[in-house]
Amino acid sequence: MIFDRPAAWILSHLDNVKSLAVLPLCWAYRISDQRNVIDADTRRWAELLWLPEDDRGRMLPRLLFAFPEFRCVFYHRLASGNPTGALAARVARHLWRGVAGVDLGDTPIGPGLFISHGQSTILSAESIGANLQVHQGVTVGWDYRSPGRPVIGDDVFIGAGAKILGAVKVGDGARIGANAVVLQDVPAGATAVGVPAVVRCRASGS
Repeated sequence: MIFDRPAAWILSHLDNVKSLAVLPLCWAYRISDQRNVIDADTRRWAELLWLPEDDRGRMLPRLLFAFPEFRCVFYHRLASGNPTGALAARVARHLWRGVAGVDLGDTPIGPGLFISHGQSTILSAESIGANLQVHQGVTVGWDYRSPGRPVIGDDVFIGAGAKILGAVKVGDGARIGANAVVLQDVPAGATAVGVPAVVRCRASGS
């Protein structure tokens, strides 16, 4: 009988348990006008976490249940949308908390944002493109020496502890090394490492 093996039964119904636990968050998703971008975030997380592709319909509740970093991204999306979804986000974030210290502010962020770990990560940019991958301890924002905030392109990687400060532009596909302090533009496809960061461009044709 099923009650002879409660642990096996719980494991076999774990997805149902997760879905019920985050049911109000899934409801907030339904009433938001940001579903397309949330779907893009979900696909990106599933890809980077090597999650199976055969049941993507259940991926959103899994991520909401298991990853407080994903909940931070989720709440930012809701807050950027219609008033009903934004209100749901304000309520939900007090019940299902994200990662302490993650601050996405009012930054316009393209789809596919992936935050790994995320503690003490601040993304205060003029704009951020699609598929940003960012780690913990990152600061993107003002440098108080000149007006303006960074502009981050598509498919950028920012390593743990990196700082991108001031009115600099980080081009598509650029990589910012761990603990780098970026105070100048980083061209598309280039890598920035060091304090202050030295920009290394790819050799032509590589």
